[in-house]
Amino acid sequence: MEKYCVILAAGDGKRMKSEKPKVLCEVLFYPMLGWVLDSVKQSGTENIAVIVGAHKEQVISYLEKRGEACEIFEQNERLGTAHAVMQAMPFLKKAAEENADVLVLCGDAPFVDSGTISGAYDCHRASKAEVTVVSATLDNPTGYGRIVRENGEFCGITEQKDCTNGQRLIKEINSGVYWFKAAALCELLTRVENKNAAGEYYLTDTAALARSKTVYSAENSDIALGANSRAQLAELNILARNAKLASLMDGGAEIPLADGIIIGKDVKVGCDTVILPNTIIKGNTEIGKGCEIGPNSFITDCRIGDRVTLDNVRASESVIDSGAKAGPFVHLRPGTHLHSGVKIGDFVEVKNSEVGINTCIAHLTYIGDSDVGKGVNFGCGCVTANYDGIRKYRTQIGDNAFIGCNTNLIAPVRIGDNATTAAGSTITHNVPDNALAVERGKQKNLENWEKNNLRIKKA
Repeated sequence: MEKYCVILAAGDGKRMKSEKPKVLCEVLFYPMLGWVLDSVKQSGTENIAVIVGAHKEQVISYLEKRGEACEIFEQNERLGTAHAVMQAMPFLKKAAEENADVLVLCGDAPFVDSGTISGAYDCHRASKAEVTVVSATLDNPTGYGRIVRENGEFCGITEQKDCTNGQRLIKEINSGVYWFKAAALCELLTRVENKNAAGEYYLTDTAALARSKTVYSAENSDIALGANSRAQLAELNILARNAKLASLMDGGAEIPLADGIIIGKDVKVGCDTVILPNTIIKGNTEIGKGCEIGPNSFITDCRIGDRVTLDNVRASESVIDSGAKAGPFVHLRPGTHLHSGVKIGDFVEVKNSEVGINTCIAHLTYIGDSDVGKGVNFGCGCVTANYDGIRKYRTQIGDNAFIGCNTNLIAPVRIGDNATTAAGSTITHNVPDNALAVERGKQKNLENWEKNNLRIKKA
């Protein structure tokens, strides 16, 4: 049976003091809306509507970048959660025509997991209830709607503002996740009133109005957690960070000391790889087995093989094959591919370049827009001059070439296999295979150099 989903993403983030909507605030470098979308899709729910409000352009742009085929509905006035869901009535009616069920949840609750969504759906189908509310139990339930029961039977949800003193003691809370029969939801929304302390149309009221209802108690109480302030967002990041590190260690990664380590939700790390302090890894990065990453490294959207060492390295959108080493103080910019056995030393920058097997770039060198063969050795202070102020050109260096210290390679230029450039040369023409290229002006010594004599006298 088809499953539908409505995600509430109209929050404006005023308390965040942000110019972007709350659902795009990030937990582990990933928008909260993205966490929710991932869980919804992993649960097998593909028909998705998103309710947008303030800063809607940013939310729509984010969905487009993800390639999400979501239906978009706008809530122009902030009149409550039921009012928000009402904006998707054409979507709900389509679901009702298919006799489908509808998942409703918030776009700023990043820890809602696919297991909870699927478990609640199974409960919903088995109970044949019009509405199934997902609950969680919190030690401090302040701010959440309470699950109210009479004689053990679920009878409704009371929001914090409307709770009696006794109801405030209830620790079972509404997580903000619901499954509805689509036809029932369409009918229930027409009966919701705004007779409450906030003067809003609460989606929670549908539980009391429904002819049949049930509660699914989630094992993971974190599913209810959201963020209404920067401090609460920081708390979510701490929880997510600790959970991610624990998951990686369960998979065999070694984190001897977690100080300053932040690893994104989608990062994969192989067994026996050591992550050292003050290392940040984000994006779609995948790291192989037996590596040593850090300390003080920043890695984003990289594919890293086995037994790689990155010490004080900043790398983005790069591929690093097994057995390569880089650092300290190395910058690998987008488009870089270090093949196996490559050694990159201190204060080296590589950009949009292929660096061949077992090539060594020892120190103080810039390699940009270059195709470097295998077994090449770079002396200190070399530069590939790839930009003439208008266009960028590539440099080609053959296998087993030797690039002497302080060589400038002015692209486009090709250095042949087994060729050598003499130290201090500026190479503007191709160098044949097996050749030595020397480009130096004739040395001229001016004796009794007046400026030097004056400096000595002054000293």
